[in-house]
Amino acid sequence: MSKRWPSKLWVVRHGESAGNVARDAAHAAGLPDIDISARDVDVPLSTLGQRQSNALGRWFAALPPEERPEIVLTSPYLRAQSTAAAIGKASGFSANFCSLVIDERLREKEFGILDRLTRLGIEQRHPELAASRQLVGKFYYRPPAGESWCDVILRLRSVLDTISLHYGGKHVLIVAHQVVVLCMRYLLEKMDEKTILAIDAEADVANCAVTEYVFDENKEGGSLVLTKYNFVAPLEREGAPVTSLPDANVAAR
Repeated sequence: MSKRWPSKLWVVRHGESAGNVARDAAHAAGLPDIDISARDVDVPLSTLGQRQSNALGRWFAALPPEERPEIVLTSPYLRAQSTAAAIGKASGFSANFCSLVIDERLREKEFGILDRLTRLGIEQRHPELAASRQLVGKFYYRPPAGESWCDVILRLRSVLDTISLHYGGKHVLIVAHQVVVLCMRYLLEKMDEKTILAIDAEADVANCAVTEYVFDENKEGGSLVLTKYNFVAPLEREGAPVTSLPDANVAAR
């Protein structure tokens, strides 16, 4: 049983992206559209996001060598890959580092027809969808050509199956997105809709914030136990500003 789960699991949101910056500008100007020309998968880190990622990398590098990540799973999106690369460049991976795996199941939640719209844009152009989402709630609501939180949870169930099958006893780092971090908590802590949405309502997951689980063999016959959530001390210690804006296409998440 002690080999079923990693001995330690970190789930990290990527550093601030150019999309976060563009979304903030669109909201400040009261615009319906977010000005991004690249595909969401290709949106890079902002200058601040790179600084945040470097600070996080130095935090991992300051851990004892045997405590650093041995396996890294990352979303295929550029902002997540760049965050993982910064951690590796800072020598934040273990000396026993095995591999960096790009896993499309860790990608951002897909927003379909609502992509690149601010909340104002959604209400103006798709009032019937805004009303439907209000009725159904964002946990179950699936926009046309997009995903609900439940869809994300479905793909993350298979990610956890992969982790438990191949990486038992290892130190595993996941670099992904805000909704992925929250949905991982939903799964690992056996939450319900009300509980996870209450956590989401309290505060956004900060860019480069750390969510950490440690395996406890005495807990429910052996399970991962939450030890840190939205942990931003690595950024504060390095003097890197903390940001927590949703990604550009997360206006209706």
